[in-house]
Amino acid sequence: MRRMSVPTRREAARVFLSLDPAAWSVRHASAVADVAAWLARAAARRSPGLDVARVEAAALLHDVDKVAGRPPDVRHGDGSAAWLAAHGFTELAALVRDHPVTRLADDGDTARLMAAPLEARIVAYADKRAGQRLETMDDRFASWRRRYPAGPTDAAPVDARAVATASGERPAGKRGWDHEVADRVYHRALALERDVCAAAGVEPADVRRLRWSARALAEARR
Repeated sequence: MRRMSVPTRREAARVFLSLDPAAWSVRHASAVADVAAWLARAAARRSPGLDVARVEAAALLHDVDKVAGRPPDVRHGDGSAAWLAAHGFTELAALVRDHPVTRLADDGDTARLMAAPLEARIVAYADKRAGQRLETMDDRFASWRRRYPAGPTDAAPVDARAVATASGERPAGKRGWDHEVADRVYHRALALERDVCAAAGVEPADVRRLRWSARALAEARR
């Protein structure tokens, strides 16, 4: 495979499919990529220097470490960044490193995300608005609470294909948060939402999907 720093839509789709992702992973990556693209287009009208193509590719590939696997001592997000850098996609690595919701439980990680370029904040926010489809922040957090009663954790990597359930959802893993931490994460996610939506000039309820990923994936399969 040709090494490139920022892949095209079809190239990013081909890279993702080369990892043989489960159907639920494809649906999630597609939803995040579509939401991120919509937000990036809106933000680019106000910030012309924003790199929409970089956001789209990073959003589609944000969870590669869940598909390709990562060492036990590497956190989710760091694993995706390392995989992308190792495969020549250096400009995408920084955009995916801090996307996991678990990062909002840590003061330092949260500060780093909020100080990151807008492209990275868009990817992180899109991940919090898209499970298998576009959702409100409240619905997304309700889903996490059902699956992880005390919050998700990124401490124990797993083979996503091996543990996916028939419904397409991953089963609950180790508990990672108490209720105080969960509340802090939720409010920090809302702060991220305000930040990104202000940059895009939209209200959270107005966020939509720019549906490009399904077409790119179909083309990449040919």
